[in-house]
Amino acid sequence: MILLSWYVNGLSACVDKGFLDFYHQVDSDIFCEQETKLQAELCL
Repeated sequence: MILLSWYVNGLSACVDKGFLDFYHQVDSDIFCEQETKLQAELCL
């Protein structure tokens, strides 16, 4: 089992810099992401 945890400073900036490409390439069973600047309107 592969667990990947990634701490990012800003999710929007991370996505703009190619995060989704990386996310789709990683072969992990669990992917956790922590973010320091998440805005309420970006929450699902």
